[in-house]
Amino acid sequence: METKSATCGRKGEGVRSDCFVKIEKISGNSIELDISSKVERLYGDKIREDVLQILNFYNLEGIKLTLQDFGALPFVLFARIECAIKRLFPEIKRDFLPPLNKGVKTKCIRERFRRSRLYLPGNEPKFMINAGIHKPDGIILDLEDSVSPDEKDAARILVRNALRSINFYESEKMVRINQLPMGLGDLEEIVPQPVELILIPKCETEEDVINVDKKISELEEKSGRKEKILLMPIIESAKGIMNAYKIAGASKRNVALTIGLEDYTADIGAERTEEGRESFYARSVIVNAAKSFHLQAIDTVYSDVSNMEGLKKATLEAKSLGFEGKGCIHPRQIKVIHEAFKPTEKEVEKAMKIAKAIEEAKKRGSGVISLGSKMVDPPVVKRAERILKLAKEMGLIQEGKND
Repeated sequence: METKSATCGRKGEGVRSDCFVKIEKISGNSIELDISSKVERLYGDKIREDVLQILNFYNLEGIKLTLQDFGALPFVLFARIECAIKRLFPEIKRDFLPPLNKGVKTKCIRERFRRSRLYLPGNEPKFMINAGIHKPDGIILDLEDSVSPDEKDAARILVRNALRSINFYESEKMVRINQLPMGLGDLEEIVPQPVELILIPKCETEEDVINVDKKISELEEKSGRKEKILLMPIIESAKGIMNAYKIAGASKRNVALTIGLEDYTADIGAERTEEGRESFYARSVIVNAAKSFHLQAIDTVYSDVSNMEGLKKATLEAKSLGFEGKGCIHPRQIKVIHEAFKPTEKEVEKAMKIAKAIEEAKKRGSGVISLGSKMVDPPVVKRAERILKLAKEMGLIQEGKND
């Protein structure tokens, strides 16, 4: 039976920064518009202009478009209309891309702080718009667990448009794709856009990483993209833990390895507890696998957004195990996580002494670095450099002051 109408978006009490679109086939060649908006007085004409722009792009006629607007920005409006059109006319494959925001920059940087990464549901524009002002190290636009199966297509288009339109400032722009093989389809929309890192969920084998790497390479070449996208596999099962070393070394794009404990504890048949004894082995494996390939080890999320003391304790424990970052599901968690990963006074003091020893060795023309009677190995030097860099960023010491 031929589909006569299709919808996309949200409506109802509490909806904001979104819209609801319904497209129906009608007889004849005309286009009928039924538009209502909470910002009609200010932006009514612009909304109608945007609607006609995308309808003309797809050369549609003989349709009625009903739009209920709840303060949606143009990139959201375009995403909802495009999704409804493609649901009604599945044969349409062309993408309607909003203009690229001049403030959006793409820099895929291997060595950068990833203390906090904020998860945002991929089908909820209201959470995306101002996410950058909270200053997480990374922002994850999620296409996987936070999106219901029947809204995957809508989220994919919305996330694509958000990457082009929203200035997330200094936060690393990340996207968590769906579990493979569906996730390979997500890459078709995401790779040509200003994304910097892809998270691979439920990663269990090195082949998972290799397949994503290969697909990204194909799409980068096809789109002419210059910046090489980075990868962060998420290990969430017993099989993944047993293959963590191979996963970590599966791609030169890998910059970090992380763990998802909700799925992992369910997989091994254990209850996730506050003290975390059931996940100590798995988390230790993640740290060691990551460090074996000079990758960052990133800890799981802390799910109780009201328990700041519990979050602080969990983050300090993660730091003691060798983790360099932690996931977060609410902006209020960011500051606590950053404070917990802040270098201690003792760490900064030692790092400054090592930096001074390096300078003295250079002046002597010696490649041997010593601190008192002890030799300083390269890994210790690297850790000291990272501590000083983080201390300077957080204002603990002045730029250029290492003594």
